[in-house]
Amino acid sequence: MLDTGTELSFDQAALAQMECLVSDLRRMYRERNDALREVTRAHHEALLRLALAADFKDDDTGVHIVRLGYLAEALALAMGQSVAEAAMLRRAAPMHDIGKIGVPDDVLKKPGVFNAQERTVMNQHPLIGAEILGRSRVPLFQLAAEVALTHHERWDGQGYPRGLAGEDIPISGRIVSVVDFFDALTMDRCYRAALSDDVALRMLAERRGTAFDPAVVDVFLAHAGRMIALRDSINHNPPCFEELVEHDQGMS
Repeated sequence: MLDTGTELSFDQAALAQMECLVSDLRRMYRERNDALREVTRAHHEALLRLALAADFKDDDTGVHIVRLGYLAEALALAMGQSVAEAAMLRRAAPMHDIGKIGVPDDVLKKPGVFNAQERTVMNQHPLIGAEILGRSRVPLFQLAAEVALTHHERWDGQGYPRGLAGEDIPISGRIVSVVDFFDALTMDRCYRAALSDDVALRMLAERRGTAFDPAVVDVFLAHAGRMIALRDSINHNPPCFEELVEHDQGMS
């Protein structure tokens, strides 16, 4: 039989080996997480640049997608979403129109009303965007694909590309559709000057329950002053691209 001293030395050796194994596992876990964060960050940077390219193509300076992200976050918070959920939407929302990168300029930049063929082409951009974004298993890009696919759906079912109605439209798409509508109306476009905030708010209210979720519109209108102040702040001092990416580093 082993004496007590020998048994103790075996126990100590086993404990030391276990502590070494746990330490190695912790190190490997940290290195894995660091690598995943870097891959996610690089993926986010690449897709954000592609979203900027789509926005530039649509005759904007790229600030629209920045405003859209922060407005969507503010509206999500006002609707009771958690800080983490709202922050994820802020990061996903700027990619909403990434599919416009695949729309020909003669359609995308056409002033006035599209003919039937042009409308068919234009209505493909949510599907293109979802295809670009939706092949990733990263939660951020899955949410961005959801937003890209559903932000042109309408509460009354008359939207595109799938004709979803009511709460069948994900809340992410319902929120982004409202802030996108308001922000797009109040910015200069190649085919018209910006509308005033009052006119844009009235047009939003008129579409409550038809184009847009009534609950989302009500919250936006109730916080319109704060939304406008946030938009104006971003216009006055927009974050640079590096700030947008670094601000999100470490989030999945």
